[in-house]
Amino acid sequence: MEEERWLRYDRQMRLDGWGMAGQERLAQARVAIVGAGGLGCPAALYLAAAGVGTLKLIDSETVELTNLNRQILYWSEDIGRPKVCSAAEKLQRLNPLIRIEPIEARLTSENVEALLGDVEIIVDALDNFETRLILNDYAVRSRKPLVHGAIWGWEGRAMTVLAPQTACLRCLFEAGPPPGVFPVVGTTPGLIAMIQTTEVLKLLLGLGEPLFNRYLIYDGLTMEMRVLHVRPRSDCPTCRILRTEE
Repeated sequence: MEEERWLRYDRQMRLDGWGMAGQERLAQARVAIVGAGGLGCPAALYLAAAGVGTLKLIDSETVELTNLNRQILYWSEDIGRPKVCSAAEKLQRLNPLIRIEPIEARLTSENVEALLGDVEIIVDALDNFETRLILNDYAVRSRKPLVHGAIWGWEGRAMTVLAPQTACLRCLFEAGPPPGVFPVVGTTPGLIAMIQTTEVLKLLLGLGEPLFNRYLIYDGLTMEMRVLHVRPRSDCPTCRILRTEE
């Protein structure tokens, strides 16, 4: 079993700064993915493949036919099943060396601490702006890294929040998109989820430069990426309190 473990991760451990010590660090990590949809599925898939020790999947929905163009952990026979249960089964088959914790629940301001208090990094894979702000506010209060991703059609966005030194989502957005069903091509959440996964691995391993105070915008139609430099808002209702305490 030990030989199989190291062979599984051999190629990534060859990277500078990774090695056995880095792989052990991943094995001890606890990461939450909030939202098991278009972003959450590929993010969970690649974090599981990389050997992140515990993945907590949080989502309250069941699989629907309209999910299948982009939510790659679900198949036709999964329609009607809880997303987190279906995803957990496949992820555990992919990598039996890690632990998957499926939580069939909707994140609220009342349960956010109970659901996320035992994790060290949070992946924002949501499609609901109000819930996203609950997640943002908790991450700022707890000073846990929040790896944000969002998509619309051919466009995707990503940023990593780490209070109090970075801008938070409330620094950037005062209001979300209009409610309703939005268009999306499956490749957009796949690509943004890969960026989020890369951010998580960098944070856990202490490598590279995370997207701190940098807002990445991807346009699939022009195949261009832009990075906007952002900074905390002095009047931000969430993170200005921490900066004042500093």
